[in-house]
Amino acid sequence: MQLRYNYRAYPDAAQRRALAQAFGCARVVWNDCLRDRKQAHAAGLPYVKSAELSRLRITQAKRTAERAWLADVSAVVLQQSLRDLDTAYKNFFDSLKGKRQGRQVGPPRYKSKKDTRQSVRLNTNAFSLSGDGTVYVAKVGSLKVTWSRRLPVAPTSLTVTKDSAGRYFVSFVVDTEPDTLPELATDAGIDLGLSAFAVLSDGGKISAPRFLRRAEKKLRRLQRELSRKQKGSKNRAKARVKVARQHARVADRRRDFHHKASTQIIRDNQAVYVEDLAVSGLARTRLAKSVHDAGWSAFVGILKYKAAKHGRTFARVDRAFPSSQVCSACGFRDGPKPLHVREWTCGACGTVHDRDHNAARNVLIEGRCIVAAGRAETPNACGAPVRRAPVPAQREEAGSPRKGRTTQAANSWALSQGARQSGQCDARSAATACRTGPAASSGTGTSG
Repeated sequence: MQLRYNYRAYPDAAQRRALAQAFGCARVVWNDCLRDRKQAHAAGLPYVKSAELSRLRITQAKRTAERAWLADVSAVVLQQSLRDLDTAYKNFFDSLKGKRQGRQVGPPRYKSKKDTRQSVRLNTNAFSLSGDGTVYVAKVGSLKVTWSRRLPVAPTSLTVTKDSAGRYFVSFVVDTEPDTLPELATDAGIDLGLSAFAVLSDGGKISAPRFLRRAEKKLRRLQRELSRKQKGSKNRAKARVKVARQHARVADRRRDFHHKASTQIIRDNQAVYVEDLAVSGLARTRLAKSVHDAGWSAFVGILKYKAAKHGRTFARVDRAFPSSQVCSACGFRDGPKPLHVREWTCGACGTVHDRDHNAARNVLIEGRCIVAAGRAETPNACGAPVRRAPVPAQREEAGSPRKGRTTQAANSWALSQGARQSGQCDARSAATACRTGPAASSGTGTSG
């Protein structure tokens, strides 16, 4: 699997000028090649091949007076910029054809020197790791790097980035084998929220740090100072950097919190189940700032890749699943509840539930059913992903059940309780019931 290792770099004044020139040249090649392809498309001409663009916009452009400065940077930077454009087009075409999962990708856009993020990408021909801890970059020099950890193997590519706060980073892509952790007999369902960042099915809670809320006072002051500066002045540029640095600190703290929390969860559980939240929809409500401050999407993404890295099972529960409406003890659906209701009593069995803990337990039950039904990829004993055979859909009426009726979660709970005593689940009910033992969570047992 491919992993990326990111480190902070500290170039000197000459190296910063060389990097700025490399950023600009890569941007010009990107824009020139993109312009040629857009003009060809508007004129009804065939798609311009990469070989033709490389000959026109890189090789021959260096011999002209207006593009002669392209020869001052490494040729690898220019060629890689063209490859990145090809990748952007491929992602766009795959998204149109339905070959790419997730949100639809838009066409490539022009780059600006005023973008908050500037970067260049290099392959092994244009950089090397020195014995003194520096990283040599072609036509830039040896960059001083702060090594927070060692690289597991030799890197295959390097990306040098400058962010909006003026900081420089080098990130390496390495091909390494998964670091499989010892198998455990525990699994966890996670309910993400705002009052508590995450509530686990075993009752554990992770407090919400609210990094943006804690930094709002200083951000308001810095933003007020920025708005008072004259546009185009050097003082305004300095004030803008101060605001960007404060935002970068908030993002760094949030990212560090996500990594620490996700690592602890992955180490303590063989399987992790998370509800698939509609973050983009919640970001358009009055809770938008708190939703962005929590960073749920980034946290779930980190959980997913760490589960694959360490041989754990990861599954998402559909966002339509009523995790907050169903009693995790008896399966009775009590209907929707406003957000201010943090505790409620089940109308059927009388169990008093904490709203978040009950939702986490329901996510756990539904996640086990997803894994048992073969709708999630789990690693086998050799560490390779295994997709179990599909299970026929239930022959029941589609749609939401009426209030007071027993739901699928109730059937799952009842069958899983019976499976806990007998040690196995019936194959015919694999879509609604699952084994609760460690074999189902780790993917080493059978699904029915």
